[in-house]
Amino acid sequence: MQEQHTDRSEPPRLRLDGITVRFGGLTALDSVSLEIPAGGIVGIMGPNGAGKTTLFNVICGVFPPAEGRLQLDGHGFTPKPHRLTRSGVARTLQGLGLFPGLTVLQNVTAGLAAGSRSGLDLLALPGSVRREARLAERAMEALEALGVARYAPALPDTLPYGIRKKVALARALVSEPKLLLLDEPAGGLGHDDIEELAAIIRTVPGDGCSVVLVEHHVDLVMEVCDRIAVLDFGRLIAEGTPAEIGADPAVADAYLGVEVA
Repeated sequence: MQEQHTDRSEPPRLRLDGITVRFGGLTALDSVSLEIPAGGIVGIMGPNGAGKTTLFNVICGVFPPAEGRLQLDGHGFTPKPHRLTRSGVARTLQGLGLFPGLTVLQNVTAGLAAGSRSGLDLLALPGSVRREARLAERAMEALEALGVARYAPALPDTLPYGIRKKVALARALVSEPKLLLLDEPAGGLGHDDIEELAAIIRTVPGDGCSVVLVEHHVDLVMEVCDRIAVLDFGRLIAEGTPAEIGADPAVADAYLGVEVA
């Protein structure tokens, strides 16, 4: 794994302080505190039901925490789902979330809707034809960066699953987010596609974006992440470098299913 260089003098891109989420009598997250550095890649691991998706939903404003607070770039952050991209946050979904009736190009262009920072700049251009041309151009650039521009006129459902995964990633990246949340991006991919995905993820911080990766493919997390946080039953049980996490007995017992001597 190539080490990402982060500026520790800057405030963290995202800071979670004592985040607690309850659903009735169930505590899904229990006082979770975590920092995502600017320009870093942080992995979130844990068994099913550990609270990983709940954590993403808190960051996206889907679930307001019962306790705790969030900060984005050192400022208080109350995320709203309909304003998320305007805040500089983008997320991919486990289920892709592509619109089946729209072409690949139209799906990615949707990532430049009025809520995104880049989209607002482009929508300010005079003339509807010019605006649509620039939106399409920016979307094509995102598709080209992921090597799937040739599929621009196709409908998503006609494409292999791995291609659709890249389209969903292009739609998230086209808004030029400062925080990218990847929710199991390797799910359903073969070995070669996962290796290609790893190479793509490693390039994202080069554009100044921080990445939070939730993923069950342990090898991918270990390969691309600077730091890893491990959840178990809603609690943060470990945090550290990939080497530290791989040698942590609590992680091995809760998640990796092995004993560390």
